[in-house]
Amino acid sequence: MIRQGNSLGMSIKIWMQRFIGLIFCLYCSSCSTPKNVTYFQDMPDTAKYRTVTMATFNTPVIQPDDILQVSIQTLDPNATALLNQQNTANWSVSATSPSGSTGAGVVAGYLVDKEGYVILPLIGKVMVKDKTTDQVRDAVRTKAAEFYKDPVVNVRFANFKITVLGEVTRPASYVMPNEKITLLDAIGAAGDLTIYGRRENVLLIRDNNGKKEFIRFNLNNSQLFTSPYYYLQQGDVVYVEPNKSKIASTDMAQVKRISIMATVLTLLIVVASRVKF
Repeated sequence: MIRQGNSLGMSIKIWMQRFIGLIFCLYCSSCSTPKNVTYFQDMPDTAKYRTVTMATFNTPVIQPDDILQVSIQTLDPNATALLNQQNTANWSVSATSPSGSTGAGVVAGYLVDKEGYVILPLIGKVMVKDKTTDQVRDAVRTKAAEFYKDPVVNVRFANFKITVLGEVTRPASYVMPNEKITLLDAIGAAGDLTIYGRRENVLLIRDNNGKKEFIRFNLNNSQLFTSPYYYLQQGDVVYVEPNKSKIASTDMAQVKRISIMATVLTLLIVVASRVKF
């Protein structure tokens, strides 16, 4: 009878040990990191050569409420000082975090009014709506030539903002230094994806004439470069979803339940090993 009781106790002990081991394995596997963290996995190794046809870049056009930086340079810098003081000389990327704090670079320039005009000192009103910055540059140069000799004109967006959210190192809104910005440029400005970001399912959200467009990208595939959405537009939002590992690691309730269960089962094993049936 005693031998049967000891055998039963040992069986319970072994069963509980295996059960705890199973729970531990399931917990570890739920927190494991997926292997698809490498970009462009379909590209061959360095011993081979491959090209991908790039998407066509469409130059963005100016709309009301845009902010333009317009600079006019002449042989006499004092002659254009009044106009150029509205601009900033800092072209570095500036970032605005979700909390509202702003990084390097302050957005300044000339606001496009609701009718599509900018008003420049001495130059006057210039129609810029639905025009590219190159077209506006030519128009401003023509008017500036009436007052200055051989003026050099530069026109850029001052508020070309891209927002990057989700599993990136620095989620924020970024004012970019030029208008030819790609999806990878935006991700790079945000410090790249974290190890928990889903590289095969990056979401782009774009406003298009009052409607929202939702486009998915797979960073593991080089066909990304052929997408007509590869080049970003002003106001685009890039969202990187968390993978299953991040979701599991943030599920504190699940971790707590597993810890309590493991503690209780350990206690039962100790009791079962000391009690004689």
